[in-house]
Parts: sequence; structure tokens; C-alpha cells
Amino acid sequence: VQLQASGGGLVQPGGSLRLSCAPSRSIYSIRGMGWYRQAPGKQRELVAHITPAHDTNVADSVKGRFTISRDNAKNAVYLQMNSLKPDDTAVYYCKGEGVTLGPTDYEMDYWGKGTQVTVSS
Repeated sequence: VQLQASGGGLVQPGGSLRLSCAPSRSIYSIRGMGWYRQAPGKQRELVAHITPAHDTNVADSVKGRFTISRDNAKNAVYLQMNSLKPDDTAVYYCKGEGVTLGPTDYEMDYWGKGTQVTVSS
């Protein structure tokens, strides 16, 4: 199974983008889901995380601008990004934690391949 992220692109400062991420095939369950980003020359950092109960944790650098949400029926996670800044430019990765493919399967974490977000005028 792969996590497929989409929605990245080029946007002007102040603009908005919505990222989506979902498994490439049916899965049994998934625990936490999150978005991370990695800018050139920098370490990958957590942007936002959401639990199955929809409890969220958002990085201070994007608080008030980014919103994470999930659709448990689709095992999908979304990141609504508003008021984008050039510093938000990075490759954004989604992560699924505790993924099981069947009722007796063991849990694994999966990463998506990443989607490029570029904020520039």
C-alpha cells in the first residue's frame, strides 16, 4: 500500500492550497495521520497531526493559517493551507501511523512520496 498525496503546486504569497492524502488501496485501520514538510537544506518537520478522534496538533509556525482534517471513512487526511508565505515552500509528506491491512495484521507506519508546494511571486 502507498499513501498518495496531491494538491501541491505554485501559489503566490497570501494564496491557498489544499493537500489531500489517501491510501492507494483499501486498508483495515489507521491511527494517527500527519503532514510533514522538508525545505531544501533543512530537516523534515512536523506541520500538523490528527488522531482518529480528530484531536489536532499544529506547529506554531503555521498555527492559524493551516488546518488539518481527516475523513475516517476514506482513511484520508487533508491540509488546508491559507495565507501562504515563501517560508512555507517545501516538499510536503503525509504519514499514516499504525496502518493495518487486515484485522489480524500488525501495524506499520507509511509515508507518502511528497508533493511540492512553492510559494513565490
